[in-house]
Amino acid sequence: QLQASGGGLVQPGGSLRLSCAASGFALDDYGIGWFRQAPGKEREGVSFINVGRKFYADAVKGRFTISRDDAKNTVYLQMNSLKPEDTAVYYCARAPRLPFSLWRDQSYYVHWGQGTQVTVSS
Repeated sequence: QLQASGGGLVQPGGSLRLSCAASGFALDDYGIGWFRQAPGKEREGVSFINVGRKFYADAVKGRFTISRDDAKNTVYLQMNSLKPEDTAVYYCARAPRLPFSLWRDQSYYVHWGQGTQVTVSS
């Protein structure tokens, strides 16, 4: 099971840290991706982590940081300098294996957690 949490309402320029806690399996056996879906838009890849490699969508590069705490079996997404266009439901998902260049391809992800709402507004 994957449990995403940490969403909320934040002003532009603010920060949030999302958590993706796993139970029943070890996160370090999988690649973990963060995706988001804004109203009226398709779900898109935000970030991905596996075996020490980290990837980011261009829209969040330099503002978001993905990390993993194996002791807590949790992946984090630190989001800084948030913008209104970051408003979306954020999901985490796991992929047994995938070519790193295809981390945005949602067909590789076999298990999705429930989403957590992030709203950036003044």
